[in-house]
This record gives sequence, structure tokens and C-alpha cells, in this order.
Amino acid sequence: MISSDSKPNNTDFQISPIEWVHAYWVSRCIYVVAKLGIADLLKDGSQHCDILAAATNTHSDSLYRVLRALASIGIFAETQTRCFELTPLADCLQSNVPDSIRAMAIFRGEEHYYKSWGNLMYCLETGKSAFEDLYGMDLFEYNEQNSSRGEIFDQAMTSSKDSYTEHLEAYDFSSINKLIDVGGGQGSFLAAVLEANPTMIGVLFDQAEVINRAKDSQEIASVISRCQLVGGSFFEALPQGGDAYVLKHIIQDWDDERSLAILQRCHQAMIEQGRVLVIDYVLPPANEFSGSKFIDINMLVMCPGGRIRTEAEFEDLFKSAGFKLTKIYPTQSDVSIIEGVKIDIN
Repeated sequence: MISSDSKPNNTDFQISPIEWVHAYWVSRCIYVVAKLGIADLLKDGSQHCDILAAATNTHSDSLYRVLRALASIGIFAETQTRCFELTPLADCLQSNVPDSIRAMAIFRGEEHYYKSWGNLMYCLETGKSAFEDLYGMDLFEYNEQNSSRGEIFDQAMTSSKDSYTEHLEAYDFSSINKLIDVGGGQGSFLAAVLEANPTMIGVLFDQAEVINRAKDSQEIASVISRCQLVGGSFFEALPQGGDAYVLKHIIQDWDDERSLAILQRCHQAMIEQGRVLVIDYVLPPANEFSGSKFIDINMLVMCPGGRIRTEAEFEDLFKSAGFKLTKIYPTQSDVSIIEGVKIDIN
């Protein structure tokens, strides 16, 4: 993912235009080493390519050439001839470390994802999702029908503990009695909020298949006595009686019509004076650099009408659903917490 911190503005590029053209070469190399679990094999120290190749059933010289290329940009380091070790940039490719991006690297690099980006021109010609054009269904239906892809999607969408800390520092959740996490996946975010607020109760809501996988989540297990797991569709009905409903990277996946429907279900289910908390990217103006502008293209490619929105677009969407946008809380990461309070729409 492109970080907003990586380029301070749109003129201060650190690499040449031709290197941008070739940038996907790097992402493909990262994908294959993530898929093979190379970083996990190096967690105890330097290893020769022959050993790594034997462990991953790959061709040693070809693997060496990939690792050599990645080492040239600081991802792994060649310590002796054909021997490699982890570097700070490679640490995050391990499976079970804070801020791991291994699942995300695999998810972004799998055929269904990479092939969809190769179909970007279709989006420009039609305004429709490249993914749906290729597979005849949206990404969420695809994950439902392909359980192994659904599992890697769940893992990729689970943010790090550090990002949860940033959310908790940016927004005061302590006044919430009952929090409904809509489309909450494996429940790691909800668990973090509940752990920080010991009197709060929570409801994890997602598709039935996702909830079934969440039942085995170690993180949600720590707060299961205060957390209910409910399966269903957020287009139809949501658990009743919450005083706050959180939508973390949900609205970005859908067009205005379906985003409005999700927000309306929140409005109908929550108590009077309830609030909705949308955790999402907010597009900055004009020429200001932001990785969210490329994430917006990802939404165009992968999701049916998905998009990243400006503050004005969020305000209009909230108003149509019966909410007043009260404040946008920036975090230390690229996302913000957009708060809306329920108003009477009768």
C-alpha cells in the first residue's frame, strides 16, 4: 500500500518516472517471497539459498536472484555468498509479528487481485468494477465461495495493534455502553476497544461465514464474555440497541446507494442520540499527495462502485441517512474517524 508519509508532495519524488513504471516488478517479488514464507524461515538467522529452496520446493538459483534483487532495496540482506538474513524492512513479512504485512502482500498479489488490476482499462471505459467483469461476482461473493481466499482476506484486513492504539488515542470510546462493529471481520478491532473499556459490551456483526471463522479468533476470545457474535447482512438488518455503530473500512467498498443503505440500517437499529463512527480515508484536496488517492483506484478496480470520499461527500451521505457529521478525528495513520450523530428524519 502506498503510504501518505512516503511522499510529502506531488513534486518531491525520490525515484524516476521510469522506476515508477517498473514498480510492479518489486511488488511481484515481494508477493512470491511472502507466499513462500521466506521471512519466517529466516527468523532464527541467515540461511543459504539451497536450504531455503529445499524448504519451499523452489529452484535455488531463481530464488537467489529474487532475494538478491530485493536485498538491493533493503528487503533482506546477503550476508555471505547466497546467504540471506532479515532486515528491518523484511521483518514485517513474517507471519506472527506486530505490523505483519505478509497476509496483505499475499492477498494483493494473488491472481484474482493482480489480474483485476490488469483490467483497469475496463473501469475507465465503463465505470464498472474490473473484478466483477472478470469473475461475474463481487469480491465478497468470491470470498464466500472460495474459503481459502476468504481466510487470507480476513487476515489481510486485520490491522496491527499499533493502528488500534492510534484509533483509541484519537477518539474517546469510554462513553459508549454498547458498541456494534458492523462488518468487523475477525473481531480484532472490537476486542481492542473492549479491552481498553472494561465496562463496555460489544457485538461483532458480519456475514455468517466470516462469523464462523471469527469464533476461532484468539483475540476475540479474550473478551468473549462481553461480546456477542452475530451473522447477517448489513444491507438487511443490524443488531438492535447499540449506542454506537462502527464501520471500519466498510463504506469505501460501496457506491453511494449501497453505502446509504448501510448507514440507514445503522440509523434504524441504534438508540436515540446514537452515533455512527466511520473509520476510513478522507480524500485531501487538489494536488496534495495522499496514498488514499491510489486506494480510491483500488476501490474502482475491485469493488462495485467503491470509492474513497471527501469530507463534503461524507457530510452529504450522512445527512441523507439521518446523521449530522459532528467531527472528523484524524489519527496518526492515514485514516480518520468520522463521527455522525443520529437526528430525527421524520
